[in-house]
Formats: sequence, C-alpha cells, structure tokens
Amino acid sequence: MERLQKVIAHAGVASRRKAEELIKQGKVTVNGKVVTELGLKVSSKDYIEVNGIKIEQEEPVYFLLYKPRGVISAVSDDKNRKTVLDFFPEINKRIYPVGRLDYDTSGLLLLTNDGGFANLLTHPKYEIDKTYIAKVKGIPSREDLKKLQKGVRLEDGLTRPAKVKFLSGDRKKNSAIIEITIHEGRNRQVRRMFEQIGYPVLKLKRESFAFLTLHGLTAGEYRPLTPHEVKQLIALAKSGPSF
Repeated sequence: MERLQKVIAHAGVASRRKAEELIKQGKVTVNGKVVTELGLKVSSKDYIEVNGIKIEQEEPVYFLLYKPRGVISAVSDDKNRKTVLDFFPEINKRIYPVGRLDYDTSGLLLLTNDGGFANLLTHPKYEIDKTYIAKVKGIPSREDLKKLQKGVRLEDGLTRPAKVKFLSGDRKKNSAIIEITIHEGRNRQVRRMFEQIGYPVLKLKRESFAFLTLHGLTAGEYRPLTPHEVKQLIALAKSGPSF
C-alpha cells in the first residue's frame, strides 16, 4: 500500500506536491469516488483517475545488483559520477536503491519501484541481517572484536550487537579480514564501528542481505529477484531481527 499522492507522482503524472494539490482540488478519484483528503493509501488493484484520465501503475520489479566500488547508490548525481542506474540501461521503469552502499563500498544492493517493499526492508523496526567483509588496518584482538559484538558508542548512539568473525590476519601488511553482520542501516555504520575501536576500514564489501548472496554475479552485473525471494524477504522483515 502506498500513499495516493506518491502513486500519482510515481506514475509520472505530476510531482508529489502537485499531486497533493490535485487531490485537495477534488481532481482525483479512486475506484470512482472523489478523494480530497491526503493520506489515503492505495494498492495496484485500485482504479485511479486524475482529471478523468486513468493513471497506469507500473508493475513492481525487484533486482539484485553487485554494486562495484566507485558508484553512487542514487538515481542521479550532481557531480556526474556513475550511479547504480547506469547498470540498468534497458529498464524503463523508475527503479531506485533499497537503502544504500557507500561510494567506496561494493557488494549486494537491491533496487525496486515498489515503495512499500523498500520501506519495509529499510525501516528501523524491520531491519534484517546484512553481512559485510571488511579489510581493516591493524589486527584486532579478540577483546576488540567483542566490543563490536556488544555494541559500540557512535555519535548517533549505541549500535546494536553484531556478529563478528575474524577470518585472517597479515602481520607483514598489518591488516586483517573481518566478517561482520549487522541489522541496522546507519550511514557508513560498519566503517564507523571499526574506526571507533581503532581499526580503519581499507576495503568493504556487502556479501549478503538476509538470505541473498552475490553467487553467480560479477561486479556490475544484476539479476531479477524471484517471486519467492520477494515473499521471503517480506516475511523475514516482518518477523524481526534474528539476533
């Protein structure tokens, strides 16, 4: 379910603000009834007209992208940097990222035109597990990693407990590879968590999102999600965090 003004804007009829004005002016009908109050939520099954013309709602689509480093997780960029939409030249629907990965972070990113789906997977109440592989400067001790497991204090509050696994260390290069799983979505959270315990991230990759992985994809490639995967994600998000 989406707010009516958002559906109208998403269909390309008008901006969301203009759509709100059209609703207030009584120029929008839903299933034959005039709607003048904002806040009504509609589905793809509802028949919506603006000024007597039926709007065409896009069929929802869902994609899994292996985002390379050096790419913006946005639909456009004022600095003309490459965005994730550049990997979907043949897709004519208005898709956008579900959450984001930093410019310098690679890995699994979902894209869709389904606002309800995107909101469910990014809302703090429903955050689901995301696993990252981090190459950090220095070799963290077991005690250091326990801090991440328990939660560390950042400028925007204490992080929730994380799953952390030491994968390998290189004494000569003074670096280590750490696997970390979180179910929050704060800005640059993994990088900030490692910085907080004194081990700056040199390289970061999101390996999985819930049960989804990058299996079979190389950087810059994508695939559609199956209907079963979409249903699984929705059910998983609604069931709450796993730890």
